Amino acid sequence: MTLFKQALAFNSSRHRLRQENEAFARQVLPHHAVLDAGAGSAPYRDLFSHAQYETADFEQVEKKYAPSTYVCDLSAIPVEDSRFDFVVFNQVLEHLPEPKLVLKELFRVLKPGGKMIYTGPLFYEEHEVPYDFFRYTQYGLRYLLEGVGFEVQRLDWLEGYFGTVGYQLNRMHKYLPTNPKEFGGGVYGVGASILVRLFRAVACVMSIVFHRLEMRSKFSSKGYPKNYVAIVTKPVL
Repeated sequence: MTLFKQALAFNSSRHRLRQENEAFARQVLPHHAVLDAGAGSAPYRDLFSHAQYETADFEQVEKKYAPSTYVCDLSAIPVEDSRFDFVVFNQVLEHLPEPKLVLKELFRVLKPGGKMIYTGPLFYEEHEVPYDFFRYTQYGLRYLLEGVGFEVQRLDWLEGYFGTVGYQLNRMHKYLPTNPKEFGGGVYGVGASILVRLFRAVACVMSIVFHRLEMRSKFSSKGYPKNYVAIVTKPVL
């Protein structure tokens, strides 16, 4: 892969995800039990290797999976109540047709006083189809999380607006058509095609720029995030 292609493939959201999970993992001690719910390829396994790390996934999407500790629906995880000290729940909720049932189950398996990290998209294209059902605002997330009993310690933008813009510019570079027929043909279609080709080149470069700007500064005073992150706890009764 050339340096330019590497730069174009750079995803600031993935770096923000890694940073948030690294911070979450620093709270985990060797004796703690951790569940990675909907782990997929378990990209954060190494962050919790010092603890008792287990995974659960239904393994039905055509993608690469790491071997799961529990192959199951996340609404019915085959473990006892209050088994885990921490739950990792990254980029999963949008894929669940019954999100409240899964959140209730994660609440059940988490110990009182235990913590869960949630991340998930507000602005992202359809993926892992046909298992892609919802996008959540911060208000919808708080409603769901608090509705099953969690206390929300923190609910924040995962990345700033620069990351969102970088993602959208990357998609424009990839998806905008260049065939004059796509613009209705004729002289107008040819002119539009030429302009869009130029714009795609600019979008390509600016995507790289905005992803790099995201890593320098998390701008969140205006615009909207691509993802949200939440840290929640199960109350001690």
